[in-house]
Amino acid sequence: MNEAAKRRLSARVVGRVQGVGFRWWTVLQAHELGLTGWVMNGHDERTVEVVAEGRQEALDELERRLREGPPGSRVETVELQRSAASGQFDRFGIMRS
Repeated sequence: MNEAAKRRLSARVVGRVQGVGFRWWTVLQAHELGLTGWVMNGHDERTVEVVAEGRQEALDELERRLREGPPGSRVETVELQRSAASGQFDRFGIMRS
C-alpha cells in the first residue's frame, strides 16, 4: 500500500478494560484488519492505549470495535486522535507499560 494512503489512529480507551483480555483482543482485531502498531495498559488501571496504522476504512472499523470491546469489558469512553501514519511499525503487538 502507498504509505501516503495510510493513516494513524491513537486511542485511549477508558472503563473496565484491564484484566479482561482487552489487549489480546485488540491484537486479534488489528491482525484481522491488517493494521500495524501497538496496544498497552495505561498506568491508572482504567485505561488502555492504542496506536494503529493502516487503511482509513480499517481504522474506522477498529474504532467501532474498540467502542464495543471484548466480552467482560465495559468501555465508558474512547478518546481519539487521527494523523498521518509514521510508517514505523511492521506488525501489531502488545507493549509493556
